[in-house]
Amino acid sequence: MAGLNKIILIGNLGKDPELKHGQNSGKAVCRFPLATTERIGGEDRTEWHNIVLFDRTAEVANEYLAKGRQVYIEGRLQTRKYQDQTGQDKYITEVIGNTMKMLGGRQSSEDSTPVTVLLPPRPQAPPRPAVPASPPPQPVPLNDDPFSGDFGPSPTEDDIPF
Repeated sequence: MAGLNKIILIGNLGKDPELKHGQNSGKAVCRFPLATTERIGGEDRTEWHNIVLFDRTAEVANEYLAKGRQVYIEGRLQTRKYQDQTGQDKYITEVIGNTMKMLGGRQSSEDSTPVTVLLPPRPQAPPRPAVPASPPPQPVPLNDDPFSGDFGPSPTEDDIPF
């Protein structure tokens, strides 16, 4: 059975988005930290999430989002390994966003309508070849007496529980 890797966050940008393009693919990649805050026992608890957006979603985020802006992100968690300048292995967990919705009031007069960006679904594996159909089941001959047949000895009075 397949698992589910889905995350939904509503929070505020910790800094302005950073847009780069892949060296080999030229694909747009936008990164920014997102803060989510919840109140637990009368005090606020803030968690920081590393958000990564790709392609057109990345371009829209870079154009319209800014530090402090409230945003809805839907995507999946991904942990990757990299090496820092000293050669130490490091791990980072990121939210790979596939849906972004800008929330909150207008930031400027130019931003008059909310923008929702949805990515097309990832291509799926090619369909499996069809399994040859098995022959249809043969009909079972019916007996006129449904109570005929060998069902073992008939119950006696001693066999009845009541």
